[in-house]
Amino acid sequence: MSIENLTQKKAIEKLKELSESARICMFCTNLTELPMNSRPMSLQECDQDGNLWFISSAESNKNFEIEEENKVQLYFMNNGSAEYLSIYGKAFIYKDKNTIEEQWSSLANAWFEEGKEDPKVTIIRVTPEETYYWDTKAGKFISMLSFMAAAITGTKTDNSDGIEGNLNIQ
Repeated sequence: MSIENLTQKKAIEKLKELSESARICMFCTNLTELPMNSRPMSLQECDQDGNLWFISSAESNKNFEIEEENKVQLYFMNNGSAEYLSIYGKAFIYKDKNTIEEQWSSLANAWFEEGKEDPKVTIIRVTPEETYYWDTKAGKFISMLSFMAAAITGTKTDNSDGIEGNLNIQ
C-alpha cells in the first residue's frame, strides 16, 4: 500500500471521483456520544470546492443533531471498485428556495409529498476538514488477480496496488 497525499485541485478531483462513484454514505452525527448516530444518505453532488450536498427533512433527527452540533463524519464505500472514503467536517443546513432548486433531485419526490415545494425540505452542505481515502491503482479485478497469483504460486504479494492518503482541499 503506497501513500499519496493530495492537495487542492487534485484532492477535490479525487474527493469528487470517489464520493460520486459510491453515491451512498453513512452519515454520522452526534459525534461526542457513543454510539454515534448514523444513517445512509444519498449524495446529490460534490461541487468544485469539495463541498458535499444532501437533501434532508427538517424533521429528521439528523437535522436536529446538526443544529445542536454541526460536526459530522461521512463514510463512503464502493466495494465494486475497492474505493473507500472517510470525511470529517462541518454540516450546514439550508432552507432557501434557491439552494433547494439547485440541489433538488426528482428521486427526492419519494420522501416529500409536495416535492421541492414541501416546507420540510432542507439541503445539507458538508464542508470537509479532514479526509482520508483508500483506492486501488489498477482496480479491484487486477488487485484480485495479483493476490490469487501469489496464493497459487506460494509467493507473497507486496500489496503495492493499493493507494491511500489524505485529501487536503483547503
